[in-house]
Amino acid sequence: MTTSARTPTPGADPGAVGTWLAGVLDDERWARCELSPLGAGRSNLTYRVLSPAGSVVLRRPPVGSVAETAHDMAREQRVIAALAGTDVPVPAVLAGHDGGTGGPTGSPAFVMELVDGVVPVDALPEGWATTPAERSRLGYALVDVLAALHAVDPEAVGLGDFGRPEGFTERQIRRWRRQWDAARTDSNSDSDSDSDSNSGSASASDSNSGSASGDGSGAAGAVDAATEAEVTRLADRLAQQLPTTQRHTIVHGDYRIDNCVFDAEDPGTIRAVLDWEMSTLGDPLTDLGLLLVYWRQAGDDAVWRDAQRLPSPTGLPGFPTRAELVAAYADRTGLDVAELPWYVAFGTFKLAVVLAGILFRVRAGAVPAEMAEGLDGAVGPLVALGHHVLDGGSF
Repeated sequence: MTTSARTPTPGADPGAVGTWLAGVLDDERWARCELSPLGAGRSNLTYRVLSPAGSVVLRRPPVGSVAETAHDMAREQRVIAALAGTDVPVPAVLAGHDGGTGGPTGSPAFVMELVDGVVPVDALPEGWATTPAERSRLGYALVDVLAALHAVDPEAVGLGDFGRPEGFTERQIRRWRRQWDAARTDSNSDSDSDSDSNSGSASASDSNSGSASGDGSGAAGAVDAATEAEVTRLADRLAQQLPTTQRHTIVHGDYRIDNCVFDAEDPGTIRAVLDWEMSTLGDPLTDLGLLLVYWRQAGDDAVWRDAQRLPSPTGLPGFPTRAELVAAYADRTGLDVAELPWYVAFGTFKLAVVLAGILFRVRAGAVPAEMAEGLDGAVGPLVALGHHVLDGGSF
């Protein structure tokens, strides 16, 4: 797994982690362990745990009171365990803790198998997926696995009660609009009565539901008034043009290239899908729409280029275009993609709220400044892309 160059985020003591692992895995060698951070640190915290007994991955919520909730961790652990044995590649869950006394971090956490491979966080590693043919297979592998996820019967894997799929899209608009309002007003509320999980908690740990400053200073300067108005207008348009849901499935909630571990020898094989904290039951096209928002391609117009502030290697020669991804997904699932513009626009709205939440919290001094690296001015172009797609613009 690749790592980020970002500043390591505290949240796990090797002594406590080692003691806990030695007990739950029945091997005293785990007591002598070392921890190193994995990933960019904008979501749930992830650590590689190395010991004489081997290596595993530890997951816990972000540090801070607004994120200290058992729901994300419990749900992520549950969905990964449920998908074991399906056509969706996931790490094996080894142990979990509810956050009470005697745990590894003082918060909800779980450990899972360390899956070796490549995670293309910002760019493709040197010497890997070097040909257009390999990149093409890499791109279509993402579609294959997404289609496989959406083909899993939730009841058959014990996830029949994992969410409330009826009214999913309408409830999602309300939920993310509330996240937006909470972030702007520093309400610091982590509850959401319209959550799609049965836990009653919004599971979007990236947005963290607010600035956590409590004094009104968090939002100052992070997003200008004109952009705030456009975010609200996009939410209104989405609520007024709700699509017809064709199928209810397990949805990942943040499916993208850097949430997958690819085989180091075969770029066309995904060895594991990661970061399930936003998963639920709902409309599968929300996963596809958000994947397209992240997806760069050669020849993009200015509206698309301006909206894509997060780095991605998918503009390199050989990667499928967004239109090719859509065609492949439709072929594999049999779903009608005529209303896909709504789902793409919803993806821009959701990501804009997530990024705005990060910016607000950084301005409030609640999280390290490096979490907002490259995000200044990102919200407005994302929202503009949402309007553009709803207006009939290409995607």
